[in-house]
Amino acid sequence: MKCEHALLVRIFFGEDDKYEGKPLYKYIVELCRSKKIAGATVFRGILGYGKSSVIHKASPLKLSSDLPIVVEIIDCEENLKDVLPEIAKLVSNGLITLEKVKILRYP
Repeated sequence: MKCEHALLVRIFFGEDDKYEGKPLYKYIVELCRSKKIAGATVFRGILGYGKSSVIHKASPLKLSSDLPIVVEIIDCEENLKDVLPEIAKLVSNGLITLEKVKILRYP
């Protein structure tokens, strides 16, 4: 990544969300890697709710609770412009945010 200013994309959805039978978070990360995006990270939440106001939480008694997932993607705006519309089509039940960030260090 050769830019001082970049964009940080955050995508919020449920762990059970899939695309073409694959976990959506995995599909998004693989898509970003194939497009040579600088970085993508998946975070699994232990508690959260969204538009439905249904609380999703981790529980030792349940194998799956559709826990919250956040995928963060970062790169220069010019590199993200092509992949963002593709990602928007993939996320049918979720939230996508975008913010400008300043890169302090990137090896």
